[in-house]
Amino acid sequence: MAQYVNSSSLLLAALLLLVQQPYWATAVTYNVGNLGAKGDGRTDSTKAFVDAWAAACGSASPATIYVPPGRIDATLVAPSDYRVIGNAANWLAFQDVTGVSIIGGILDCQGTGLWACKRSGKNCPSGASTLGLTKSNNILVRGLTSLNSQMFHIVINGCDNVKLQGVRVSASRQSPNTDGIHVQLSSGVTIMDTQIKTGDDCVSVGPGASNLWIENVACGPGHGISIGSLAKDLEEKGVQNVTVKTVTFIGTQNGVRIKSWARPSNGFVKNVVFQHISMVNVQNPIAIDQNYCPRNENCPGQISGVKVSDVRYEDIHGTSASEVAVKFDCSSTNPCSGIKMQDVKLSYRNKAPQSLCANADGMASGFVIPASCL
Repeated sequence: MAQYVNSSSLLLAALLLLVQQPYWATAVTYNVGNLGAKGDGRTDSTKAFVDAWAAACGSASPATIYVPPGRIDATLVAPSDYRVIGNAANWLAFQDVTGVSIIGGILDCQGTGLWACKRSGKNCPSGASTLGLTKSNNILVRGLTSLNSQMFHIVINGCDNVKLQGVRVSASRQSPNTDGIHVQLSSGVTIMDTQIKTGDDCVSVGPGASNLWIENVACGPGHGISIGSLAKDLEEKGVQNVTVKTVTFIGTQNGVRIKSWARPSNGFVKNVVFQHISMVNVQNPIAIDQNYCPRNENCPGQISGVKVSDVRYEDIHGTSASEVAVKFDCSSTNPCSGIKMQDVKLSYRNKAPQSLCANADGMASGFVIPASCL
């Protein structure tokens, strides 16, 4: 089956694209096959997609870009030589668009070569994210699959009203910096009914994210769902109004986590809800880490300026892979406040795990295991 995209700006994807025009205009279709695209796994079909896009955007009528089935059925494959796109920000990108719908399709960024380069310690390009959505509004991504991204799979940056539903992300647990979905400087983003298996955060939330809703997500392998890392810069927008609910973590490094570097920042995190969460053998199920420094390399060794407040953990249950299942390591100059835990039940090897708190204030109610340290 061919796949489709609905839209109004720049995409190179195996999908159908509808450029919104007045309802009374006669629709036209641009078939990329007729413009030279070949689904044989060898031919570079970029020009055909660009030509179809240019024609669709220039059309006075509603325009559909149609991708017929081929030997690579509804899959776009990046160049096998990672250096071709390795220094680009994104392999595929939308910017300054409104009313885009991407329905179905498979994007294979073929990132394994770059991962191997990075593991070898050689001088490698940083890598491209598979799909970037920038400064755009009213976006729908439904039923899309992203495979083996060089870097992040999907990046939402500076957008409003974006919905991702039924998305599938897959990469090796050893793949570096392959966050599934990254959201920053964006408002009104919804992520639903999604499965993410990757080598880094399943969902990462950067500065300036607000009104974010994440529901019915399966995460694992991966590093969990993380707000942060924050405090990369002194001047940094805050994160607020985030809901994460009905999520299952399986064998992940972390579950629900807030992380910031130990350096000055005017950033903040507030009004966050983690609710109806299932943990299956998760290394760090619940964590606030304001001394974040992966691999303990080049740590800033200062104190985080990020203020964390009003975070609720409700109905979280399952198994921890470590003895410390809850750890709140907060800033000494900006202690965490308003932390609430309700009906949390975690176990470690069939016994109660531990909780550790530093500079954290809050309350616990209902049935809470491990015993609260707030």
